[in-house]
Amino acid sequence: MSYRKSLLAALVLGTLGTGAYAGGEQYFPLQSYRIGPYAAGGTGFFGGFIDYLQHVNANGGVNGVKLTWSECETEYVVEKGVECYERLKKGLNGAPAAATNPLSVGIAYATLDRSHADKLPLITINHGRTDSTDGSVFPYAFPLQLNPYSEVSAIINYIGQQVGGLDKLSGRKIVTLYHGSPYGKETNEVLQKLADKYDFALSLIEVPHPGNEQQSQWLNIRRIQPDYVILRGWGVMNPVALKTAQKVGYPTDRIIGNIWSNSEEDAAPAGAAAKGFVSITTHPSGTDFPVLQGIKKDVVDAGKGNLADPKRFGTVYYNLGVVNGILNVEAVRIAQSRYGNQPLTGEQVRWGFENLRLDDKRLEELGALGLVQPLQLSCADHEGGGAVRFQQWDGQQWKLVSDWIQADRAFLRPIIEASALKYAQEKGITPRDCSKES
Repeated sequence: MSYRKSLLAALVLGTLGTGAYAGGEQYFPLQSYRIGPYAAGGTGFFGGFIDYLQHVNANGGVNGVKLTWSECETEYVVEKGVECYERLKKGLNGAPAAATNPLSVGIAYATLDRSHADKLPLITINHGRTDSTDGSVFPYAFPLQLNPYSEVSAIINYIGQQVGGLDKLSGRKIVTLYHGSPYGKETNEVLQKLADKYDFALSLIEVPHPGNEQQSQWLNIRRIQPDYVILRGWGVMNPVALKTAQKVGYPTDRIIGNIWSNSEEDAAPAGAAAKGFVSITTHPSGTDFPVLQGIKKDVVDAGKGNLADPKRFGTVYYNLGVVNGILNVEAVRIAQSRYGNQPLTGEQVRWGFENLRLDDKRLEELGALGLVQPLQLSCADHEGGGAVRFQQWDGQQWKLVSDWIQADRAFLRPIIEASALKYAQEKGITPRDCSKES
């Protein structure tokens, strides 16, 4: 079956039998940021997210339910993100809110308890609180695909491959250069646990927001002479890091960027200093995927594309927005299988996320095979993936240089559960018994 026919079958199936809901809409409140130092991430991500929603609507919606959205500018500022959450959480013109997707660790932390109280899923794709992976304590938080602990575990596994095995990490030096924010600091503790496990020397070096000046940090790195530097950057911090590394003579191909140091906007502004830079990714850039071609036909070529710069179509941030759109819409579709083909409450959509299953067959039907990793979520596991690939900047574009590399989830799970239990005790939460969830 062609991608086009598969999409129509998946999204429109059952429409004829649910005419009563044909006029209803499902709402996505968007706490976006299109200005400020992190605008490149916000415009790319929300551009891809919105274009995917438009693509779904162009093909009949989700079982006849059209999708709607509105944006509230946060500038990536926590207080504004909370204001936007409160303003948008009750829906739009009668359309109930499905989930929030702030793409900000600070805003996610600040709205976590509110989301739980309001029974509104909080989606933190590739970021957020790692312990929210444990859905028994955090029923409404979903760090989809890759939580921060999985991210750094996969990077350590990759470095281990590069040096001939994890046992060869013993005695090595690794520096983590991290953004001075809750996001940047999130993995410091688990990195130390990994250093203890594999006997490598870890140095943690902070870069104050937004990261325009890093001379002292890189002079320190030159003094340490590490085997590798893990770059946990964001926004302008990333190209500045690459340029400063070149100035002090640190080899670019020994810098491993994390999930928020992996875009064209992170590498290209650094010019020649970025060539050879390696980073992780949960999804490749590119436009050859059937779902991207569908968006191009239905949205971009129709003059409805959300990107101000159409050249960013198919870039890392844009494609992440598309992936996020796929996961959100799939959760709605799955929830409809239980609650009916109609606009759903956040509580109902939560069930859809918790029962999200994406195998190769379903990904092919969605036109996203190779763009999205297979995922299986549950009450206990709100991440569902934990795998990454590595890419290298050739001076013009990213080239994949690895197969999927899995985080050590067995090592991480007890750490996650202990942190979640501590949170539950602090908040007076009784964890769900996931064995009784269906």
